[in-house]
Formats: sequence, C-alpha cells, structure tokens
Amino acid sequence: MKLLTVSGLNTYYGDFQALYGIDFEAGDGEAVAVIGANGAGKSTLLNTIAGNLASSGNCIRFTGEAICGLRPWQIVARGIALVPEGRRLFPSLTVEENILMGACSRARRDAHSLDEIYAIFPQLRSKARQGALSLSGGEQQMVAIGRALISKPQLLMCDELSLGLAPKIVSEIYETLGVIRRQGVTLILVEQNVRQAMAFADRVYCLQEGRVSLEGASSQLQPDEVSRAYFGLDGRA
Repeated sequence: MKLLTVSGLNTYYGDFQALYGIDFEAGDGEAVAVIGANGAGKSTLLNTIAGNLASSGNCIRFTGEAICGLRPWQIVARGIALVPEGRRLFPSLTVEENILMGACSRARRDAHSLDEIYAIFPQLRSKARQGALSLSGGEQQMVAIGRALISKPQLLMCDELSLGLAPKIVSEIYETLGVIRRQGVTLILVEQNVRQAMAFADRVYCLQEGRVSLEGASSQLQPDEVSRAYFGLDGRA
C-alpha cells in the first residue's frame, strides 16, 4: 500500500524553482532514502511534504488524502513528522520541554507518552531537566527524533541525521531507526552518506538539480549508476 504519493511536484523559493516535476512514493512500513549533492533539492522535498514550503493542487497525497495547502501542524496531526537538518532544538528549553514541543498538536489522541520516548532513548531520561544544548551532538539528535516521534507519526522524515556525528554515534542512531521501523513507522531519510543510505533503505531516490535522476531498489542499484545519477552523466563532480 502506498502511504505517501508525490506526483509532478514543483516547489519555488519566490521566483526560483527548486523542484521540477518530482514523482516520489513511500509504501507503508518502507524505508526510503533520498540522496544527492548539496543543493539537489533533498531538504526542499521534505519541507514541502511537511508543509513548511507551499504546494498546490493534489500533488501530495497521504493515506489517499490530498495534503497540499495544509499548515505544518495540520500535517503533523495527520501522521507526518519531520526531524529537521541541524536538529533545531529550542536553546532555552530543557530536554524534556523540547520533546514535549512535538506534542503541541493533540489532534492525535494516541500520541506517545514521555515514558515511551524514554524507552526508545533511555539515556535521555536522566538528562530530562538539562538544557538541550548542553548535550552531546548525538544526544541532541536523539532529542530531535524524540520530539518528532512523540506525535506518534505513521511517516517519520529525517533530514541529514548523520551530519557532523562520529561514525559510532551514527551507527547507534540507525540501530534506533531500525527499532522505530519495526514498530510500523514508515521512514524517509535524506542522507549524504550514500553507503549508509543504501545499506538501510529498501529504495533510493537520487536528486540532481531539483529532478529525480535515479530511483530503484537499493539492493539492485549498481555503484556506477548511483555515481552517474549523483554527479552527472560523466560521473564527475
């Protein structure tokens, strides 16, 4: 079953067009990676789905319902949550307060409790009263994921989770994503680490200059195909 369908999506920043006719989908329970160089449109795609950037018509459908034009909080209430690039924690709030910010929309009555979030990230429980920015980078990323998860989304979108983190921490976060996925959550991951993305995801989309340059099952894509799609026809940056 297709949980999310994007058809012919165009996204603009003012007069600048960032996405050109994007077709994209994610099945129920699937993990989908979005790869591409800086400026390819990866974050723009996630932010458009999340309602942070405008879209029109019926180009984005979630559980069969058009969500174009909805406000971000309305999209959260329907079951989509975003972990933004750079975490974007509230510096004046504690760890617990940051997590609870994700529960500000109570339209989803089955939202997770704090105890359920701490069960996923037990190391955060003892630091609940600390300022969020006093934590390590990996722990801050856990807070950002917890903030998104507390709304109990059907679809969790993660933008550059591994950026700036040590490989060991990245491995731990991806192990946690595996746990989240086994709970039935569909995942869309924007990731510049191509090897990490292809090892984790069922399918991969590559974006180049705002267009889909490659799509397929991660197990079936060849390295040279990915290189050409990522950098261009000649395989050079």
